[in-house]
Amino acid sequence: MAITKSAKKALRQSKRRKVFNERRMRALRNAVRLVRSGEGKTEANLSAAYKAIDKAAKRGVIKKNTAARKKSQLAKLLKK
Repeated sequence: MAITKSAKKALRQSKRRKVFNERRMRALRNAVRLVRSGEGKTEANLSAAYKAIDKAAKRGVIKKNTAARKKSQLAKLLKK
């Protein structure tokens, strides 16, 4: 357990960031799942997935190259 004042603050910040990161990751997964599902293969859903992926990358939840790879895979999937 944290002893110093700064360690306690760091723990609070970490918990807060974890909540935001989990929320962002959940939004990303749901958007990608929707595009991958049979009935969700539309331009609007692809756009929403791109937005979720870009936001996750911007906030540091996923890396930039991972975001690019996911977007490329989704575009390739939609093309079929």
